Amino acid sequence: MSAAPVPSALVPKAIAALRAQIEAIEHCGRSAGGAVLPFGIDEVDGRLAGGGLATGLHEAASAGPSPNDEAAATLFVAALAARFSSLEAEGQILWALTSRDLFAPALAQAGLPPDRILYAECRNDEEALAVMEEGIRHGSLSAVVGEVGRASMTATRRLQLAAEEGGTAALLRRRWKKSQSDPLDVPSAALSRWRIACRPASPLPLDRQAPFAAIGPFEGLGRPCWEVALVRQRGGPPHTWFLEAPDAEARLALSPRSGDRPDQADRASSIAA
Repeated sequence: MSAAPVPSALVPKAIAALRAQIEAIEHCGRSAGGAVLPFGIDEVDGRLAGGGLATGLHEAASAGPSPNDEAAATLFVAALAARFSSLEAEGQILWALTSRDLFAPALAQAGLPPDRILYAECRNDEEALAVMEEGIRHGSLSAVVGEVGRASMTATRRLQLAAEEGGTAALLRRRWKKSQSDPLDVPSAALSRWRIACRPASPLPLDRQAPFAAIGPFEGLGRPCWEVALVRQRGGPPHTWFLEAPDAEARLALSPRSGDRPDQADRASSIAA
């Protein structure tokens, strides 16, 4: 027996209800009352669903296993943690790690001083994920960072739900393992996923001091530059920017060579013409 046809008058209501359900799924964790963390860069915030990062689970990995890229990804996560911390009068951050390779002075230069970090040394990925979840559910932390190589869909879903319910940001720093497989290739329940790669720093014009002033100006190195790729986000498309590394206040900036800068866009348009 075939099912009875749906009255045509009910079709628009059914479609509207379905769209509302899809909207709720895509914007999981982005409730109207939830905190949203902006980057403070119009060209970045304008492409993020909600104008920033909602309180929830966010992941970041390096573009490759090289030490430079790995360090850049760690500093990117540190800057995000510091910015989430600033939303609550510089609250404490829990950092669950499995390797003793964090360099405290570098974290401080990215806006995360030692007195705002609680370290938890874990034996493996499973223990780090468990520590993360406990820290998120505790409710007294501004953000929880965890360094893991692998995390199942179930594990990331638990972290996302805990972060959403507890109002604590969860930052998962995905590490490359010996298999050399991209840590972002596996599915995840994260609200956003980021891939970080080092790029040449922008030249910085400097004036020579005496007794070398007669030689004229020369170029030095500016702030480190990264290629920051938003691989995936709920409720919005991916995008890639060239950003300068964070300063001591955890502030990132568009690189002078970025096509997202208005002056660079104007220059590119004139060249194309």
